[in-house]
Amino acid sequence: MSGTVATGVCEADSPWIYYDVELIDPDKQSTNATNTASLVLTDGTNTHTITLGDLVDGKLDGKVLWPGASVDADGKANGWPGWALVGGQWIEVDDNFAWTRTVTEAKIVVNPEATVAISYPKAAPECATAPKGSGGAGSTPTASNGPGLASTGFTGTTIAIVAGVIVLAGIAFLVIARIRRKRS
Repeated sequence: MSGTVATGVCEADSPWIYYDVELIDPDKQSTNATNTASLVLTDGTNTHTITLGDLVDGKLDGKVLWPGASVDADGKANGWPGWALVGGQWIEVDDNFAWTRTVTEAKIVVNPEATVAISYPKAAPECATAPKGSGGAGSTPTASNGPGLASTGFTGTTIAIVAGVIVLAGIAFLVIARIRRKRS
């Protein structure tokens, strides 16, 4: 099963698992008659098995949502592992596959099996792996209401303008004084 991989990927604000399974078995020694591949995730206490599908000519690839994640009919993220929508607010919870965000071991099992290195995908400005604006690990800031710079909390715009005008007036005064001195 060399070359078999599974990778956590953030796509459209949802955590996905991309997989590529390859079983080289020229002597048909696999004890799995249908060659059904599964991904087994564990954190040492909890275990979850995801059926990936049947190998065709010894190969299978595709993607599945991370356990606990969900999307609506349009593919928009509406659920994340370890999060629950309570009273209109997203809160972190210990259930809904929260433990899968810290997977310690994963293997793809066809019989034989292969250990794969997989981790919960990291959030990025263009992709959240938790509810947006929740402040939790994997969330990204709430979207802005339009283009432009982020608010920094600076409210001294008027003071800055007045200070700028004073500086410009001072520079103009110095330039005029220097020109008068040269003419004298």
